[in-house]
Amino acid sequence: MAGTKINIENIVASTGIAEELDLKKIEKGLEGSEYNEKKFPGLVYRINNPKAAFLIFRSGKVNCTGAKSVEDVNKAVEHLVSKLRSMGIEVYENPEVKIQNIVASADLGFDVNLNALAIGLGLENVEYEPEQFPGLVYRLDDPKVVILVFGSGKLVITGGKTEEDCKRSVEKLRRQIEELGLA
Repeated sequence: MAGTKINIENIVASTGIAEELDLKKIEKGLEGSEYNEKKFPGLVYRINNPKAAFLIFRSGKVNCTGAKSVEDVNKAVEHLVSKLRSMGIEVYENPEVKIQNIVASADLGFDVNLNALAIGLGLENVEYEPEQFPGLVYRLDDPKVVILVFGSGKLVITGGKTEEDCKRSVEKLRRQIEELGLA
């Protein structure tokens, strides 16, 4: 059984970098940041290396999205913290970064009969209504992820907290498909 290559598409992470932040001051000093408190309570800041976007809130909480690896998330947060320090803004020394969600894609390399798969996997973990959505929604408990399975064999994996969660879930699905004789 050959392994299936997983591509990380997006990682969403959160952290706290301070007790309180002055978002208007940050907007003035942080080139490319956008803050309009009438539209949204957070400041938006995007960086290109590594590619990521931040939502920064007055409470000191920060969400980071768009990175393609956990390493890039950590680099992006370090970049933000360093930029804020250079502006004279007090931020925590080593903010703890928590991965909230990893979205990944994969390709099984073969077509999948979704009707047969829905029956084989058991209806308690599966949603499949082809008139509503062309993919089968498969909810796993271990690891706790959701996999969208398309007839082409393409997959979208969401909800993982680690890259390993994504890999294990795809291996588990592939094994189940092979055991059902659908590969």
